[in-house]
Amino acid sequence: MPNTWLPPADYIATLPRATAYACLYFTDTGGRPFQLRATYSTELWQWPGGNMDPGETPWQTAVRECHEETGIVFEGAPRLIGTHFVSARGEEWPANHIGFIFDGGVLTDEQLAGVVLDPDEHSEFRLRSLAEWEREMTPASFARLVEIDRARRAGATVYVESGTDL
Repeated sequence: MPNTWLPPADYIATLPRATAYACLYFTDTGGRPFQLRATYSTELWQWPGGNMDPGETPWQTAVRECHEETGIVFEGAPRLIGTHFVSARGEEWPANHIGFIFDGGVLTDEQLAGVVLDPDEHSEFRLRSLAEWEREMTPASFARLVEIDRARRAGATVYVESGTDL
């Protein structure tokens, strides 16, 4: 029996849905991870980044979103340290969510003093040790932080999956 090929639009309609985000992972000179508190959830801490716009690459998204959310103009080279996959969460988010986490390097005290947050998106930023972050984050979000931090320190790349409790 010969193969029946679907037109591209019909075939694409059969595939799982996914959205994508990209961000930069920074630490300070003491190695403490830098995170932003989302305004829409007092429990959600994030890295500078966001959802991809049409036509953007993950790298372009990470750099653009970092600038919009913090005022930091990142000029380093792209170095992927992690990919993150979140399963579809029913009606709350009816698509898989795929993230690209890039190494933003180390923020100096001067850069940290110059951070300007977008008040519509984030209410504050913090630098904490991993032990301190564990007390402030959901277990799934903290597990992702630990994996990304470990990959960064090792000069490696990691793949992380999360369920619905981010």
